[in-house]
Amino acid sequence: MKDASNLTHSADATTVEEALAADNHQGVVDSEGATALAMQNTLLTPRFYTTDFDEMDAINVEPVREDWDKLIERMKSDPNKGHFKKNEDWESVDWENMEPKLKAEFIDFLVSSCTAEFSGCVLYKEMKRRGNNDDIVTLFQLMARDEARHAGFINDALREAGIAVNLGFLTQKKKYTYFRPKFIYYATYLSEKIGYARYITIYRHLEANPEHRFHPIFKWFREWCNDEFSHGEAFALLMKTDPKLTETWQNKLWIKFFLTAVYSTMYVRDHQRPAFHAALGVDPDWYAHEVFTKTSEITKQIFPITLDIENPRWQKGLEAMQRANADLADAKKNGQFFKRIGAMVRAGSAFIGLYTIPAVKHQVPVTTRLEPAY
Repeated sequence: MKDASNLTHSADATTVEEALAADNHQGVVDSEGATALAMQNTLLTPRFYTTDFDEMDAINVEPVREDWDKLIERMKSDPNKGHFKKNEDWESVDWENMEPKLKAEFIDFLVSSCTAEFSGCVLYKEMKRRGNNDDIVTLFQLMARDEARHAGFINDALREAGIAVNLGFLTQKKKYTYFRPKFIYYATYLSEKIGYARYITIYRHLEANPEHRFHPIFKWFREWCNDEFSHGEAFALLMKTDPKLTETWQNKLWIKFFLTAVYSTMYVRDHQRPAFHAALGVDPDWYAHEVFTKTSEITKQIFPITLDIENPRWQKGLEAMQRANADLADAKKNGQFFKRIGAMVRAGSAFIGLYTIPAVKHQVPVTTRLEPAY
């Protein structure tokens, strides 16, 4: 292996260790504000996770060996090596004269995205470090490499604005949330697949409407979302190794919970960035429905249910949750204790309303593997 200290950019790394040691992961500029934002732990901010690594190390992938080997072979071929760094397609950005509200929301988007990518890197790297199962260790090494590249690339974009997230500080200081392995599978699978749906929807929209591409990073979204898609495929195969994870009635309830939580969190978070979506020329309600539709179609590969996003209660419930969240933020800001409690109760009630909408059942296909189609 080549000396990681000689690497100038994480995009050229072949391992997560090389990516994290590369120059663009070092030398943070004025990181205090962005790092503080990334350190937040709320229902809407990306979290760092830990789990029972011994249980994950014991996974036997033989039931899905054929699809597994094909996926690992493609990931090892590394089609995106060298991609996630600036080139001649990267135009300069006038951060100084960017509309202040758009600038604030876009920085929030970049910091949140960077934190989410690095969260995956930390989890996957730890599984690789602790494991002895060659199949599992190989997978998590490859996924950690990809996530480190993504996080480093976002930090490149943030540095142009004079800030960056101190990723090393996050690793040491950010609170970790423990999830049982099956919850890691559900949550991370959905995170990767909805990430694909989000990025490809934005990419295709800007491909058709380039006048709304206010920053060059969006040009990199197609290859980016294809990494997310591959990672989601890996978690689908991990779930396929144990049919109980998706077939028992208890686990179906958990799947419905994670679907509802991930979808509603995305809706609320995106509605906090009106200027960002206006600059993209995207209506947040349209965008949410597009992403939910794509993600629901994809998750049929492994989940026996999808959410009924066409049910009239669905949109009304999302809007109620958004209003409650806005009131909660206002109450926190102004120190209004009783208003805060009331908003929390309303948000919880809205979530229960969404969760109790009957799910759409379907037959899971015999063959799990999918290819990006959007």
